[in-house]
Amino acid sequence: MSEPVLLDISDRIALLTLNRPEKLNAIDYRTNDLLLDLLDRIETDGRIRAIVITGAGDRAFSAGGDIHEFADTVRKGPEVAVREFVRRGQAMTSRMEAFPKPIIAAVNGLAFGGGCEITEAVHLAVASEKAVFAKPEINIGMPPTFGGTQRLPRLAGRKRALEHLLTGDAFTPQRACEIGLINKIVPHEDLLPEAFALADRILRHSSIAAARIIEAVTRGLNTTMAEGLKIESEQFARMVQTDDIREGLDGWIEGRSPEYSGF
Repeated sequence: MSEPVLLDISDRIALLTLNRPEKLNAIDYRTNDLLLDLLDRIETDGRIRAIVITGAGDRAFSAGGDIHEFADTVRKGPEVAVREFVRRGQAMTSRMEAFPKPIIAAVNGLAFGGGCEITEAVHLAVASEKAVFAKPEINIGMPPTFGGTQRLPRLAGRKRALEHLLTGDAFTPQRACEIGLINKIVPHEDLLPEAFALADRILRHSSIAAARIIEAVTRGLNTTMAEGLKIESEQFARMVQTDDIREGLDGWIEGRSPEYSGF
């Protein structure tokens, strides 16, 4: 049996590929657990400073949760369904959202349900012109469960999010860009090069500073402005103790590009 997620490391960037193309890269429990395991490995791997995540094949980024698998779980009742399905998926998207190294989704096709929720959770997203998005959970009589009722309103605003959550209708990458779900639409053949180019633009800078920015933004979104400013101050204070801030300041003063050591 092939691995449901592939890992390839090239020039400080990890490429994670959801690898169930015959199932439109649906996220079953094995895929979910392997993603969490790979993120743990990547976090402590000093060779890796950014992640690009995409789907295998030409049809789908991910069509969402594996309906046949979680339908069996639902039949066991709410306690089992929440423990096995909901908490598992929420742990995966929450891990991506708060991950200290930048994660970029390269959305190559269908991004429905859990695939859309991964796109919502990661830090940045580039979509192929062939991508299609949807929040279709209502079509099978349920709300989103991997964070979609919380993250999409924060990205798109309440009314725009509710339109997609309550209708279940598919929408275009142009609409996804308009509501802040993705950053950019590119020709299909340029998708991975564009995602890697975006990662390279980030990797010019201090990886420690990037981690502090991600933490400040992720934590601050769920607080008041006053609390968010306190978080921002804390993240700056953590940088003051690093070689990276000194190298950045010295490089600017001396008119040269800083040389950062990384994590």
